[in-house]
Amino acid sequence: MSSSVNIVCMKWGTRYPAPYVNILFRSLQRHLKRPFRFLCITDDTTDLLPEVETVPFPENPGIKQAKWPNVFMKLVLTKDGFANLEGPTMFLDLDLVILEDIDCFFDYQPGKNCIIHNWIEARKQITRGRPDIGNSSIFRFDAGKSDYIYQTFIREIEDADDRSKFQTEQAFLTYAMKEKYWWPEEWVASFKRHCRPTFPLNLFIAPRKPKGAKFLVFHGHPDPVDAPKGHKGKRIHHRVLPAPWVAEHWKM
Repeated sequence: MSSSVNIVCMKWGTRYPAPYVNILFRSLQRHLKRPFRFLCITDDTTDLLPEVETVPFPENPGIKQAKWPNVFMKLVLTKDGFANLEGPTMFLDLDLVILEDIDCFFDYQPGKNCIIHNWIEARKQITRGRPDIGNSSIFRFDAGKSDYIYQTFIREIEDADDRSKFQTEQAFLTYAMKEKYWWPEEWVASFKRHCRPTFPLNLFIAPRKPKGAKFLVFHGHPDPVDAPKGHKGKRIHHRVLPAPWVAEHWKM
């Protein structure tokens, strides 16, 4: 039997309430065959399943650009000893859907840092290609051997907090990882980039399930709870017709 692995998520504020954590946990039970420890970093444990292990957010390490807690917590969890994490550890955002078994995410490049190669709009790739920046919705590291990521963060926290140098936390995380590997393209799909047809086709064609994808990431809008019934969006370009197949996977 494969050794145990760690799955970490975090919840604060009101946009992603307890059901997002609970559904993620149940989805992992269906799609991760090896034993795993599931940890939610949160300031509110209300309505979480009793099987969900929780830890509170630590104190703000010095980030000023946004109220704490915020996404820079993803850098903090790479600190040696955080929540007694040890070994292969994968962080998952709450706004994603698991479509197929995901054991391959722990078999791929063992011992290495792995992260999504961040998507950009197709028209922007024509002249400059995709930047060498990860998307931190799904990333993996070896807890107990990742303290250099945290130490880089603390040592250069003013730069991390400066949007003229690093526009997002995931840009700094990619930098602090030093060596990293992109997840295979077909494993992780973006609902906006790979499922929603481009304008004006989005007004007539419903999003389709991406073939071969194991994770579906809902960065921005709509959220997984909205996709099955459709989403108007603030602009006609962003309108999404109902995708009922999402509800077949995003469930307890």
